[in-house]
Amino acid sequence: MTDTNFDVVIIGGGPGGYVAAIRATQLGLKTAVVEQENMGGICLNWGCIPTKALLRTSEIRHTLSHLEDYGLSAKDIKVDLKKVVKRSRDVAAQLSGGVAHLMKKNKIPVFDGHGRLAGKGKVSVIKDGKETASLSAAHIILATGARARVLPGLEPDGKLIWTYREAMVPDMMPKSLLVVGSGAIGMEFASFFSDLGAEVTVVEVLPRVLPVEDEEISALAAKQFKKQGMTLHTSATVKALKTSAKSVTATIETGKGKSEEITVDRVILAVGIVGNVEDIGIDGTGVTVDRSHIVTDEWMATGEPGVYAIGDVTGPPWLAHKASHEGVICVEKIAGAADVHPMKKERIPGCTYCRPQIASVGLTEAAAKEAGHETKIGRFPFIGNGKAIALGEPDGMVKTIFDAKTGELLGAHMIGTEVTELIQGFVIAMGLETTEAELMQTIFPHPTLSEMMHESVLDAEGRVIHM
Repeated sequence: MTDTNFDVVIIGGGPGGYVAAIRATQLGLKTAVVEQENMGGICLNWGCIPTKALLRTSEIRHTLSHLEDYGLSAKDIKVDLKKVVKRSRDVAAQLSGGVAHLMKKNKIPVFDGHGRLAGKGKVSVIKDGKETASLSAAHIILATGARARVLPGLEPDGKLIWTYREAMVPDMMPKSLLVVGSGAIGMEFASFFSDLGAEVTVVEVLPRVLPVEDEEISALAAKQFKKQGMTLHTSATVKALKTSAKSVTATIETGKGKSEEITVDRVILAVGIVGNVEDIGIDGTGVTVDRSHIVTDEWMATGEPGVYAIGDVTGPPWLAHKASHEGVICVEKIAGAADVHPMKKERIPGCTYCRPQIASVGLTEAAAKEAGHETKIGRFPFIGNGKAIALGEPDGMVKTIFDAKTGELLGAHMIGTEVTELIQGFVIAMGLETTEAELMQTIFPHPTLSEMMHESVLDAEGRVIHM
């Protein structure tokens, strides 16, 4: 018979759950995972990974449309949407299988089914309405993730009105598209479909697109999106969606009582996510839910002894790397490992893989000033960087924010090609508490995009070289 007694049982096999399971096993804790769908969770199967595969296709399509700029030419460039989608799904399947392999390699049993708390130290596994296993553990980690938020009157139908799931496996290439919400998910899909030829309209209820980013970066992004042909409505709301046989008519309130109607082939709803807190057995326990997310302390413990929560189910920022790090901290604390430190959310980097890419860490300029810092700001544009010009990508900027008195790096914000691969440099600098002076003394290789990071730091001190 399968052993059902463990030190740790994790409900959910996403980037928080499976990473926590591996780390727990490394620490000598007997661990099991309960997963009702695919290992890797939403991120690997329906989020981070497959969307990046799609965006790689649209990025190449964009480059092909500018071949003349590179002294090249080609004819009859076509998009085969079925093959585009298949490649994305194949990538996701390969990596999901890789996670399953890691579970076997680490001898971590995975129970197929829906997990829910069933009393102190108990987890019930349910499959097709029947209990298939009853697990015991002194420590139970809820890593149940989140799902797309649905607003009243703007419900998806899976055919004409999509969530991210349908948008990742489109059965047709829309000629016109409305994206509701301009966060990371919304703008990534807007970029993908725009670069494949769709006429894209974006509606955002807040005053600017990508509203969590630094205001200056957001403004540069909006300028680029408009240059690409997107229509952006900010401080606007979609009041109604009316479907016909093959299209959707949206009523958009654009502010000051004005409204307009547009008809599009498809609509993508990207208005946030809500935690999966239903039917996981937390009713009657000490687990507290704030709106739709589980409340935890700095060690990811809930109000119920022996029950923890990590990842998207605990609230923002909704990022896979945040979930993974929470999982590691949680199980290291459970195991009594030395040198366990609470996570500093202000040091979590955020990346958006639209075109142009956006990457940031730390405080925005406005947040730094609101926190009482006297700031020094450095900026360096892509147009001043030799590698960016050689790549044919001269649009973008690196912005750094320092405390004027201490030289502490408070925030870094980037827009432009491959900035999602550059941001880790500033993340490391913040983690090591590197000062402005130390960054100025650091030698960056030439020719690279990373030189702009150095120049931005120099600019904060009035020492910029190449601009």
